[in-house]
Amino acid sequence: MRYPQGGGLTPERQVFRERIRMEAAERFVAGASNAEVAMDLRVSVRSVQRWRRAWKDVGTEGLRSAGPVSKPKLSDRLFAVLEVELAKGAAAHGWPDQTWTLARIKTLIGRRFHKSFTLSGISLMLRRHGWSHQVPAKRAVERDEAAVAGWVKETWPSAEAPRRRSTPTSSSRTRPASR
Repeated sequence: MRYPQGGGLTPERQVFRERIRMEAAERFVAGASNAEVAMDLRVSVRSVQRWRRAWKDVGTEGLRSAGPVSKPKLSDRLFAVLEVELAKGAAAHGWPDQTWTLARIKTLIGRRFHKSFTLSGISLMLRRHGWSHQVPAKRAVERDEAAVAGWVKETWPSAEAPRRRSTPTSSSRTRPASR
């Protein structure tokens, strides 16, 4: 099963799916019908039919996972180089501040490795390697907590859009005009 923007099953999910197929093979041996296996394992009958055909043709080995559908665009060695480049900071690569954005990382990958990724593909790759979105550890020194609290209490309620209230007589359907 593949997903848009180069996604796919994680290795953990591949192992889980393989375990389900192996359970199905045990039930094939026991003589269970396709519908029973599908209901017990909570999968589609069509999948069970495909698995049974592979099991008959090749045996249990026919149900093993074939591994990832494709190789990653950046090998572990190249990703290690990318991590070194990211550690240098955005300013070292010509940006005016030290903020790394997905767009900047995409540009860096293009310049350094001559490869193209989508922004969501970069996000997935970074998460797979243990990176996460960063949040500043400290608040700005200039921040005035009393002023912020006052603004939230006094100004924000008037700036916030009014919420529509549902009443017993309200309806989204158009009622016919009474005659």
